[in-house]
Amino acid sequence: MATWDMVAVSIEDVQPNNDPGTQRLMASSGDATDASKMREARPTIGIPASLLEVAERRYPAHGTGARNVDSVWDHAGGMPFIIPAMGEKLDIQATVDSIDGLLLTGGRANVEPHHYGGPPFPDDEPIDPARDGVVLPLVRACIEQEVPIFGICRGIQEMNVALGGSLHYRVHLLPGKDDHRMPRHPDVTMEEVFKLRHNIALTDGGLFAELTGKSKLMVNSLHGQGIDRLADDFVLEAITEDGVIEGIRLANDPTFTVGVQWHAEYEPENHELSRKLFEAFGDAARVRYKARIAQLAGQ
Repeated sequence: MATWDMVAVSIEDVQPNNDPGTQRLMASSGDATDASKMREARPTIGIPASLLEVAERRYPAHGTGARNVDSVWDHAGGMPFIIPAMGEKLDIQATVDSIDGLLLTGGRANVEPHHYGGPPFPDDEPIDPARDGVVLPLVRACIEQEVPIFGICRGIQEMNVALGGSLHYRVHLLPGKDDHRMPRHPDVTMEEVFKLRHNIALTDGGLFAELTGKSKLMVNSLHGQGIDRLADDFVLEAITEDGVIEGIRLANDPTFTVGVQWHAEYEPENHELSRKLFEAFGDAARVRYKARIAQLAGQ
């Protein structure tokens, strides 16, 4: 997994006070100073944090990539809200009650294999049990309560494991599989890391094909692990030429429950499918938001 552009973010960092769209909405309502109308402008999108070690590994921090926050704001039209990696201490139901969508992001650590019956990791493999302890039950609760989910890179793997699927530890070591990991030479640039690297075939009649009108397209590739056995509740949306699953969707989905293996948060404005997936995710979150607000108003 990739940890490029990783930062620790709090909700205060992403208040919509200066957003032109929010200001227009409030001005049209006739009360641009009403803070409650500010908050109503955007659905709340929860982004589970990774537990990071910053300041030369001397300071633990709950963080996510800045591009995740930006893509939620710019392309899903949501208010990003960082969910701390607190493991079992986090109240899952209270979290679900507070959000309108869940964005699962990439991260350096992989989902630990005991969650899907896989062989143990090597001793030097990065792990994040606090994030595992938050995300896996959170995915199940969100699906049960029809909260939209968009999983990216590690996120698609978390979705699959949460519903009973399994993962390959190292895709490039499997017979007939390409190396899907990012380049790591000393002078590597962001453009090299996130460049479009291979084609994916879109399922005929699926959501991805419907959004783009295409049967295949190019994506970036930054992952070592990949889906092995797809959980029964998911259907295939996209696959690589070497047979690696790149996109999934919840079967008979009443909202938006989608995962992709590529990093859709990287410049979605320049990638049609990534942009349209963020937009569809935001649309589903707004439906959830309106229903949630209406329920609160009726109490």
